[in-house]
Amino acid sequence: MLKLKMFINGEWVQAADQETRKVINPATNEVIAEAERASVEETRTAIAAARQAFDSGVWSDLSAAERASYLFKIADKLEEKAAELSALEMANVGKPLREAEFDIADAVDCFRYYGGLVTKPNGQTYEVADPVQGLIVREPVGVCGMIAPWNFPLLTGAWKIAPALAAGNTIVFKPSEITPITTIKLFEILEEVGIPAGVVNLVTGGGSTVGNELAESDQVDMVSFTGSTEVGRSIMKAAAGNIKKTALELGGKSPNIVFADADFETAVDYALYGIFVNAGQVCNAGSRLLLEESIHDKFVDSLVRKAKDIRVGRGDDPTTDMGALVSEGHMNTVLDYIQAGIDEGAELVCGGKRITSDGLGQGYFVEPTIFINTTPDMKIVQEEIFGPVLVIQKFKDEAEAIELANDTPYGLAAGVFSQDGAKALRVIKKIRAGITSINAYNLAYAEAPWGGYKQSGLGRGLGTFGLDEFSEVKQININLDVSPTGWFDTEEASKESELQVTR
Repeated sequence: MLKLKMFINGEWVQAADQETRKVINPATNEVIAEAERASVEETRTAIAAARQAFDSGVWSDLSAAERASYLFKIADKLEEKAAELSALEMANVGKPLREAEFDIADAVDCFRYYGGLVTKPNGQTYEVADPVQGLIVREPVGVCGMIAPWNFPLLTGAWKIAPALAAGNTIVFKPSEITPITTIKLFEILEEVGIPAGVVNLVTGGGSTVGNELAESDQVDMVSFTGSTEVGRSIMKAAAGNIKKTALELGGKSPNIVFADADFETAVDYALYGIFVNAGQVCNAGSRLLLEESIHDKFVDSLVRKAKDIRVGRGDDPTTDMGALVSEGHMNTVLDYIQAGIDEGAELVCGGKRITSDGLGQGYFVEPTIFINTTPDMKIVQEEIFGPVLVIQKFKDEAEAIELANDTPYGLAAGVFSQDGAKALRVIKKIRAGITSINAYNLAYAEAPWGGYKQSGLGRGLGTFGLDEFSEVKQININLDVSPTGWFDTEEASKESELQVTR
């Protein structure tokens, strides 16, 4: 069993009160690690270390090329250890190994992307009427508190840490208590490549202690959070104390719209991929499938047939297509939503039950689940389930598709399937969501901005926007005519006035 410590000011430490939390493999309910649980005092120690490191300039004063060299080394180390990290991610999250392998590869790409981006030209210059040359420069925010989710532990860590370090910030990072293992392994790599003490700090513990302190502390300049909308609201309230910068990537109830003229097999394939990858535990999952009436029955028949063929099992079984839910508590939440859908009158046409057969009884497995005959007011249509549960809605025409797609408090992602390019673009432009695709779904790239509209969050990560997210913008005005303005020289002003009257 792994013993997981915290990393504060360049040292691996245990919680002073020796409080720990067991970390399990959700596919087997086996305890695979034990992690420290920090107190508020230890969180403050980590914040103080990050504050001192930032103010000293030990990281922010490095050139962009020097910071980039560290990011490239981190990427290389991640790549070297990809097999180990993939196995750990699989065991801790419960996902199939091939999914974990993609996650690690994406994390490598993220560090390399920001290593390359930070050395490229940035900023602006401007000229004004007065003899002034203006510059606009980007500078680090300062101390960044980071709170990560449990569904993609290493990848979401990379999405936050890589741009923050590239921009010159220092970090206090809180991984999910449920899935901390690969994040701690990442910090081992950060130490190994020689990141200066205090620049990166890792504190494991609960949201009510560690997370709340990061959000409230006036020594933290920014808080970056990925998770539920409910917790995001509490982060915003706590961050109001010192009006700190906030970046929030929150929930979604994303529509996947299929028109009758779509390529049928492609649309069916992406509908399955959009909701059942990672057992639906994806913020931008295509959890609402909107089907044009004329293809509804045929599409549902094909979808249900293929969903029933999805092989659910342990991540280390190479035949597994879909893994476990992350915990017993989360599994019960998903099952409660399924029961709510049945109680509200939706028709269950696939799945809906916990899987306990074929040696899976100790794990937290739920069948791929599909509802039809839903109405917009149903709980399963409006609320984020974060599990392998797809709700299907019908639409008559383009206008109704847009109306239904926008009819939730969220606006994270959306997809449109149609072979009419003009229609597809017309519809996607009307959908109030930040991550959209045409004839594809569930795509993510380090080069593209990540974030949503409405209650799906604030700000954008990844791409050039991710570097901006962890930066402040400053204007610098340079006077090219170094001489007094004479603004308050009343004697000279009076003489000038008399001269003008004489003229």
